[in-house]
Amino acid sequence: MSDVTESEQRAASSEQQGDADAGQAADGVTIDALAHRTGMTVRNIRAYQSRGLLPPPEVRGRTGYYGPEHEARIELVRELQAEGFNLEAIKRVIEAGGPSADVLRLTRAVHEPFADEEAQIVTGADLAAAVGLAEESPKLLEKALRSGLVGEVGEDRFEIRSPQLIAAGAELAALGIPIEAGIDVIARLRRHADGVARAFVELFLEQVWKPFDEAGRPAERWPEMIDAIERLRPLAGEALLAVFKLAMTDAVDEAFGRELQRVSRDGERSGGRRGRRR
Repeated sequence: MSDVTESEQRAASSEQQGDADAGQAADGVTIDALAHRTGMTVRNIRAYQSRGLLPPPEVRGRTGYYGPEHEARIELVRELQAEGFNLEAIKRVIEAGGPSADVLRLTRAVHEPFADEEAQIVTGADLAAAVGLAEESPKLLEKALRSGLVGEVGEDRFEIRSPQLIAAGAELAALGIPIEAGIDVIARLRRHADGVARAFVELFLEQVWKPFDEAGRPAERWPEMIDAIERLRPLAGEALLAVFKLAMTDAVDEAFGRELQRVSRDGERSGGRRGRRR
């Protein structure tokens, strides 16, 4: 009687299959296997090759074998298509770029939203309630749409791009500030923020991307570019917040300093009039 149990036999068989799959992945896969892995048809894979979007396979004997770079390239093409690039534009990106996996990571880093909050889809009544209104106001809704705070989805549904901003508007309304005035202030902030964002982007392009581009975009430096973009997100936010705090401190000191001086002068004049009446 064998001392090897049935479960041990299954484990050994599974391990052998895993080793075989790993060996196959290392050696490459056929076009049929690549199609199965990527969810594409063989015909579309060949079309990608004919357009220059996919490098040729390694031919051994009479069979072509595809490796991880081919899978990464297909994933890159599909993701760029989802971003609205046509195949000709994608080809130019590929020809100008580095390894597909790095270009894909860079693409994802560039398109990753800077905001750490998720947009919300709400009805018109929900939107009105979010800012403290008892009922919908077409005039205010139009103003919010023009400001970019809210996007229209259709069928009385709207996208709140930044729930934090809507909450801030509601807080301003609770302080007695009209919602129209709050929207105007937020729209002004957006215009100023556009200029700040352009300044950071231009700084990155001029000081980081341009030297990399002029150096011929060496393959070994692509991870450096990806890391720079990912670090730019928190750095830009932290720098903007720090400068805003300084600006807000100075503006409050100046404005309320004037008001306190006026209150003091009014008190002195009032005291003087009371003294003369005695």
